[in-house]
Order: sequence, then C-alpha cells, then structure tokens
Amino acid sequence: MAANSADLHGRTHRLELGDQTLRAWDAVVLVSDPETGVVLDRSAFYPGGGGQPPDHGVLLWGGVQTRIVGVRKGDDLALLPADGDPLPPVGTAVRGAVEDDRRTALMRTHSGLHLLSGVVFRDFGALVTGGNMEPLEARMDFNLPEVPEGFRDAVAAACAAEVGADRAITTTTLPRDVAFSTYPDLIRTATNLLPDDLEIVRVVDIAGLDTQADAGTHVASTRQIGGLEIVKIENKGKGFRRLRVRIVD
Repeated sequence: MAANSADLHGRTHRLELGDQTLRAWDAVVLVSDPETGVVLDRSAFYPGGGGQPPDHGVLLWGGVQTRIVGVRKGDDLALLPADGDPLPPVGTAVRGAVEDDRRTALMRTHSGLHLLSGVVFRDFGALVTGGNMEPLEARMDFNLPEVPEGFRDAVAAACAAEVGADRAITTTTLPRDVAFSTYPDLIRTATNLLPDDLEIVRVVDIAGLDTQADAGTHVASTRQIGGLEIVKIENKGKGFRRLRVRIVD
C-alpha cells in the first residue's frame, strides 16, 4: 500500500502516525552511515517533536542487534545507533522494534498534557506557552497572570474526572484550511507554532474536551492515561505559571 504523503518524512513512511499501537515491523535499510545514522523505508520510531522525545528500540538483522537511542530529523529521518553497535548495510532487511515501556509511558504522558491543557483552557481560559516531557513526568507552562485560590485542587479534581469519564482520544489528518474551519480553537498555544507551509494538519481530539494540532503519539482514551498528579506550581515570571505533573497508575 502506498504511503500517504502526510505520513512521509523524506524517504521514510512513518508507520506510527497511522498505528500508535505498532511496536514491531519489517523494513529495508536505505542509508547506513556511522556519522549520520540509519534511514529505513518504513519506521515506527517517533522522531520527537512537540515536547515528546524520540523513541528508543532496536533493529534486528542477520542475528545481530543494533540499539537505537535517538533520531535525527533532516531531509530524512536518521535513526541513531548506540555507540559501538554495528550498522546494517544498505539493502539489508531488518526487523524494527520500539521499546514498549518507554513509548507507552510517553503516550500516557502526552495525552495527559493534552487533558491538562484542555481543563485549564476550559476552566480558566489560559493558553499553553511551553512544555516538555519525559516518561511519566512533564511540565506545562500557561499564560496565567495569577493563580486563583484553590486552583491546584480544582485542576487536579477536574483532571481526575476527565480520566474517569474515559473520553475517546482520536487522531485525524485534514487539509489545513479544513482543519481550521472545522476546529476554530485548534491552536491552544499562545504562539501558533505550525509552519506556514504545512498543508496537512494532524488533529488530536479528546472527545468533548480538547482538540489540538499535534503530531505526537497518544493513548486511545483518557482512562488509559491513569492518574495525573500536580507535583508543583512555579512562578516563571509575570503572567506565566509552570505546572509540574506526574502520571501514576
């Protein structure tokens, strides 16, 4: 089956955009260079972006294992091998595998941040000014001039309620003009970070709560996020507040 242009980066068909549960697949090596890395024709390694770090995993070939510890984004997606690991030659058929625990934790965390931003926007009208994540822990910054009384408890309770509601989380790809006409509040950041030349927009929707342009990987429902704990609220300057959160079972 031919790859959709929205699922291509250079010569690589990005499998994770179409199936976020995929953890293993077959591919062929297109580039193998100790300096620039390994390029595959098909890959489910999330390359990083939107605050979500890249996947880790392995390539298996001819009884050999190459550990993948990062991804370099350029004209192609180059998988970065661990120091000292052998590289499969160009033309080699390989089996790729994403490290499941790390990816699943990042999916829960990323969906948790969308849930958090949806709650804060809905209940307090604040937009996101920045964010970052690691597996099961993250930070998110908001343009919130003051912290209202009871804010922390109110947000925590609202997030717990949304997890309990088990809202579906879905992804779709739409032409840019269609996406923005369908979802007027598609950008939930204070600054629109979408490139002007981006013609196809991937939309992540938490049913009834939050819709955002986003290219990351997500769980299928809010219940799959688990618990979201607000660890700390920090003042990052006039009008900006940072929420540090943890995802728990």
